[in-house]
Amino acid sequence: MAGVAAVDGSAMTGRQPVGTFEDVSLVYGKVVALDDMTLAIPSGCTVGLIGPDGVGKSSLLALLAGVRKMQTGTVDVLGGNIGDRRHREAICARIAYMPQGLGKNLYPDLSVYENIAFFSRLFGQSNEEREERIAALLIATGLEDFRDRPAGKLSGGMRQKLGLCCALIHDPDLLILDEPTTGVDPLSRRQFWTLISGMRAGRPEMSVVVATAYMDEAEQFDWLIAMDAGRPLAEGTAADFKKRTGSATLEESFIALLPEERRRGHAAFTIPPRAAGDTEPVIVARGLTRQFGDFTAVDHVDFTIERGEIFGFVGSNGCGKTTTMKMLTGLLPASEGTALLFGHEINATDMAARYQVGYMSQAFSLYSELTVSQNLVLHARLFHLSHAQSRIDELISQFGLTNYLNQRASDLPLGIRQRLSLAVSIVHRPKLLILDEPTSGVDPLARDEFWQRLSDLSRKDGVTIFVSTHFMNEAARCDRIALMNAGKVLAMGVPADLVKARGFTTLEDTFIDYLEKAQQERSTSTSLTGVVTHTRPAAPTEASWFSLRRLYAYAMREALELVRDPIRMGFALLGTVFLMAIFGTGISTDVDNLSFAVLDRDNSHESRTYLEELRGSRYFIEKPPIVNEADLERRMQTGDTSAAIEIPPDFGRLLKKGAPTEVGAWVDGAMPFRAETIRGYLIAVHAQFLSDYAVRNGLAPDVTTDDFYDARRSNNFTMFVPNNPFAAAPARIEARFRYNQNFDSIYAQVPGTLALLLVEIPAILMALSIVREKELGSIINLYVTPVSRVEFLLGKQLPYVAVAMINFGLMCLMAIYLFNVPLKGSFLTLAFAAFLYVIATTGIGMLISAFCSTQIAALFGAAILTVLPATQFCGMLVPVSSLEGFAAVMGRGFPMTYFLRVSVGTFTKSLGFADLYQNIFAVAVFIPILTIASVLLLPKQES
Repeated sequence: MAGVAAVDGSAMTGRQPVGTFEDVSLVYGKVVALDDMTLAIPSGCTVGLIGPDGVGKSSLLALLAGVRKMQTGTVDVLGGNIGDRRHREAICARIAYMPQGLGKNLYPDLSVYENIAFFSRLFGQSNEEREERIAALLIATGLEDFRDRPAGKLSGGMRQKLGLCCALIHDPDLLILDEPTTGVDPLSRRQFWTLISGMRAGRPEMSVVVATAYMDEAEQFDWLIAMDAGRPLAEGTAADFKKRTGSATLEESFIALLPEERRRGHAAFTIPPRAAGDTEPVIVARGLTRQFGDFTAVDHVDFTIERGEIFGFVGSNGCGKTTTMKMLTGLLPASEGTALLFGHEINATDMAARYQVGYMSQAFSLYSELTVSQNLVLHARLFHLSHAQSRIDELISQFGLTNYLNQRASDLPLGIRQRLSLAVSIVHRPKLLILDEPTSGVDPLARDEFWQRLSDLSRKDGVTIFVSTHFMNEAARCDRIALMNAGKVLAMGVPADLVKARGFTTLEDTFIDYLEKAQQERSTSTSLTGVVTHTRPAAPTEASWFSLRRLYAYAMREALELVRDPIRMGFALLGTVFLMAIFGTGISTDVDNLSFAVLDRDNSHESRTYLEELRGSRYFIEKPPIVNEADLERRMQTGDTSAAIEIPPDFGRLLKKGAPTEVGAWVDGAMPFRAETIRGYLIAVHAQFLSDYAVRNGLAPDVTTDDFYDARRSNNFTMFVPNNPFAAAPARIEARFRYNQNFDSIYAQVPGTLALLLVEIPAILMALSIVREKELGSIINLYVTPVSRVEFLLGKQLPYVAVAMINFGLMCLMAIYLFNVPLKGSFLTLAFAAFLYVIATTGIGMLISAFCSTQIAALFGAAILTVLPATQFCGMLVPVSSLEGFAAVMGRGFPMTYFLRVSVGTFTKSLGFADLYQNIFAVAVFIPILTIASVLLLPKQES
C-alpha cells in the first residue's frame, strides 16, 4: 500500500483537539464498526472523513455527538468525557448534529419556519431572539420565499439547507455533518458548502466534522482522515495525500491508500466507443408530461435513446428524473404525451414488454430478509427462466458474489448490495436497463467496479442503459446526457460537446451554469449570502432537568403534525365514534325477537290460551305452525326457529280435570348462552300461564320453577303442570332489579364501551407517535438536544390526551342522545376520572413503544395488550372479584377495572365523587408508575 504517514491533527491548529478517541471499539452483533481506534480531531477547522461505506465513519460521528453509547475506550469532546452523562448534558447545547439521510432530523408535515422554530424552543430561546435568528438563517440559505412550505415538499438540496438551519439555530461550537450532500445535485452541493464557508468565516472558532462520499467536496476541507475497516488509514490535507501517493486526484489517492487486497486488480478504465451504425430507437418520448394535482413533475419532455447507448439523466433534486423513469417502466401513467418502448406504446399490463426491461430503483428494493442466493433464485423464478440455475451461477461469478451467497441482503456492504441489485435487474437478460441513481453513497472503488459492469453490458451485450446520477465523473462516461431542471430538459448531447459549447472546462461547471440561468429566468430572488449575522449572541440554553418551554415545543409540534394528517386525525376522532356506534348497537346481551313455532296436537281453548302467553311476550316472534315431527327437526336444523313448543293431545281436558299434564319445548342449543336464556323465558311464560289460570279460577298459585320442568342435556325439556297447582301459598316472591329495572344490556354496554375505547384508541395513537419517530429517524433529536426524556414523553402525550378527551365528550353525547342512556350521576366526577384515565391509557402506549421498533409492531402490540385485558379481566364479562390467580392480578393491575366502576356508577347508579373517590385514586396511581417506567426504558442514546 502506498502509505501516508499519520499526522497529529491538533498540531495543525495549535489548539486543543475538539475530540480525541483512545482505544475505541464499537461492535454491532458480528460487525466491527470501530476497531481499537485512536485518533485526534483538530479544532477550529473543517475536518473530512472519507472512506468506503461501512468503514465506521457514521459510528465515529455518532460517538462524537454523544448519540451512541460507548462500548470500550474513551472519547473526549470539548474538554471532557462524552461517556459521562453530566458532561454530555453540559455540552449538548454546544454541539449540532445532522444525521445521514435527506432531512432525517426534520418533520415533513411542518413548514420551513415551524421546523426551525421547534429547534429554537428546544434550546430555550425567547420569542424575540427566535424570530431574529430564523430571519437571518432564511435569508442566508435562500429559504425566505419558502418559509411556509412543508419540509416534505422541498427538494433534496433545500431540505439539507433547512436541516443546517435547524442545526445552527443555537450557534454551536462543534458542527457534525454525516454525508450531508449525498443524493444532492451539484448546484445545491455548491450552495451548501458556500453557506458553511460563510458561516465559518463569521465564526472561525467553530469546528466542522464531515463525512462525505464526494471526493471533490473533500478537496476543499482543511483536514482529511481516510478510514478503512474501522481504523484511520491516514491524516493530512488533500495536497498531502496526492503528493505522497503520487496521484493526480484525491480519488486516485484514496484508492491508493486502500489495503492491497482491497484494490488488487483495480485499474482506471474508459468506456469503449459505441459501435457505429446501430441507431435503432429503444425509447422515444414525445411531449411526455406528468402532473400531480396542480404540480407538474415532468413538463413536455422529448428524447430518443438508441440501442446499446448509455444515456445519462442529470438534474437537480426533484426535477422529475425518477418520475420520468417510472413512466417509461409503466409504474406511472403519463398525463400527456406519448412514450414508445421498442416501437410500442407503454402498457403496464404488457408482460412481454416487462420481460425486456430491467429496473433498479434509487432505494434498495430487494428482500432484505432473504440471502443473496435466495434473492437471485426468487427473481429467476418470477421470470420463469428455463435454465435458472445456470443463469444464477453465471451472475454470481460475473458480479463476484460467491463469498456472500448465504448473507442476508440487509447485512451486505452498500457496494455489494448494489452489485446484487444490478444482478437481479438483469437476471432475465433484458434489452433495456433503467437505473435510478444506482451509486449514491457508494465509495469510488465500488463505483468504478459498477461502471465497468455497465460498460460490459452496453458494449458486449448490446443492452441499452438509461441511468440517472449526481456524480459528474459518471455523467461524463455516458454516450449522451440530458440536463434536466424543474421538469424540463435544458440541454441534451455528448458530455464533451456540452462542455465545449458552454465554454467551461468541467461538466460540473457546465451543468451548474445551465441550472443557474434557468433559475434566474424563473425567479428574481437574491442568491445566497452564506453569512448569518445575529444582533445578539445565543442565550445560554436552559440546563435544568425540566423545562416547560421544551415540553411545549414537543407538544406543539406533535399537535401540528396530528392536525395536518387528516387520515390519522380522522381515525383518532371518527374511528372512535364509529366503534362506539358499532359496539353500542351491534353488541348486546339482550335476547329478544326470538322465533318460535308450535306443534299443537290438542287445538283446544286451553292450548290456545297457553300459546297466547307466548304470543303476547315481547321476546318472541311466532313462525308458521309445525306440521309434524320431521318438519320440526328440519326447521330446528336450518335455524328457522329458535324454539318449538309441542302441546300434547288432551292437554285441555286433563287440565280441566286437574290431572297432571305436560308441554314439550325444543330449544336450539348451538349457542349455549342464548339457549339458556330462551329456556328461562319459556319457564317464565309457563309460570305466568299457571298464575293467570289460578287467578281466573279464584285460587292462589303455588308455583316454583323446580316444580314444573325437567331439564335434560338434549335440546328439549318438559314443563309439567302439577295435579294440584292451585294449593294456597303462604307468600309470593317476585324478583325486582335495582338501577336497571328493565334489565336492558345497553345500560351496561355503553358505559363499558366508553371505558374500552378510551383505553384502546389513546394507547394505540400514543405508541404509534413515538415509534414513528424511531422509524423516520427524528428520534435523533431526543439524543442531540437538551430535551429530557420526561419533556419528550409528556410533550408528545398532551395532544393525545386532548384528543382522547374530545372522544370522551363525543361518546358521552352519543350515550345520552343516541342510545338514550341517561347520565344519572355527576358528570364532573366522570370527566375528572376520564381525564386521569386517558393520561394513564396514553401512558400504556408510551410503555409499549419502548419495546417496539416499527409502527406495525406498535399497532398490534397496543391493540392486543389493551383489548385483551380490558375485555377479559376488567369486569366487562366476569366480575373482577370472582377472578383468581393470574387473571385476578391482571384485573386489578389494569386501570380500566377502576374506571369501569366510575363509568357504570355515574351513568346507572347516580353516584358522585364521594362514592367513587377510591376508584378515581386507583386510576391516578397508574400515572406515575407508567410514566416513570416509560422514562427508564426510553434510552437517551442509541445502543
